[in-house]
Amino acid sequence: MQKSENGSIQKFVWTALFLGAIGVVPLTVSAFQIDLFIALFINIIVVVSFRFLTLTGEMSFCHVVMMGVGAYTTSLLSRNFDFSPWLTMPLGGIVAALTGYILSYPLFRMKGFYFVIGSFAAGEAIRLSWQGFRPIFGGSRGVTVIPTLDLLGLDLGNPILFFYFAFFVMAVCLFVMYRLEHSRFGLTLHAIHWQDLLISSVGVDTRQYRTQAFVIACFFAGIAGTLYAHYFSAINPRDFSMTIMLTVLVWAIVGGLGSFSGPIIGVAVLSVVDLYLRDFEQYRPLAYGLILIVTSLFLPDGLRSLWSRLRIAT
Repeated sequence: MQKSENGSIQKFVWTALFLGAIGVVPLTVSAFQIDLFIALFINIIVVVSFRFLTLTGEMSFCHVVMMGVGAYTTSLLSRNFDFSPWLTMPLGGIVAALTGYILSYPLFRMKGFYFVIGSFAAGEAIRLSWQGFRPIFGGSRGVTVIPTLDLLGLDLGNPILFFYFAFFVMAVCLFVMYRLEHSRFGLTLHAIHWQDLLISSVGVDTRQYRTQAFVIACFFAGIAGTLYAHYFSAINPRDFSMTIMLTVLVWAIVGGLGSFSGPIIGVAVLSVVDLYLRDFEQYRPLAYGLILIVTSLFLPDGLRSLWSRLRIAT
């Protein structure tokens, strides 16, 4: 009993210290660094939601495009039709989820490599439509002058205020996805990944579960897209290209797909690496490729396993 109480106290203390540090960060760093933190929070939602789908054993190459669906939905509704962003942001997630649900019908007739190719083709079709239908989506120029958020008279266009808001949204999204993964539903997704034929033999509709995981992942990607749109006030099809999708994939794999925290670690570490590569953008794919190869060879479970390996070594 005492050990349990001590463990609870330690968790409380560490949580309080972490939240205190988060509260102080935007007051002590530059505006550029605040932008980096906000982008980090958005990217964490994207990569963790991407991992949520991989619980079933599938990898979607249209995940970043689902983020774009959320971004375009909230941008067009709030700018062109004067809808409140507080309404269009959840709608962005819902439209992304509905898009994922529609795509699930053809995509989940395929598995493995064929699912990857099918999701890539579906994502590119959507992204190219944003470029092709210029009167609606703005073509390659995209959508600009997207309204900022206002909360009780506070302008969330202020980077410091948006920092707190983005952190709160990220925390809620992570909490929901964590609870889902550790629920009976999440355990079923894990079982489908490793023993889909056995699970099917006892009457579980594996396609339905895969569809639900895909729709949930698309919803959270859409929410990340709405944050991106309302903070940076401009979006275009290049923001959701295959290059960005491959970056998300590298973040997830390098961090470690085997745990909830792995992709978060991957995003955080590689975001720091990106800072050092800003002046050498042409070498960024090479650096990412080398990091991916080294991680696959020496840390097959991702960076999340590095601490345990160091403890064993010592």
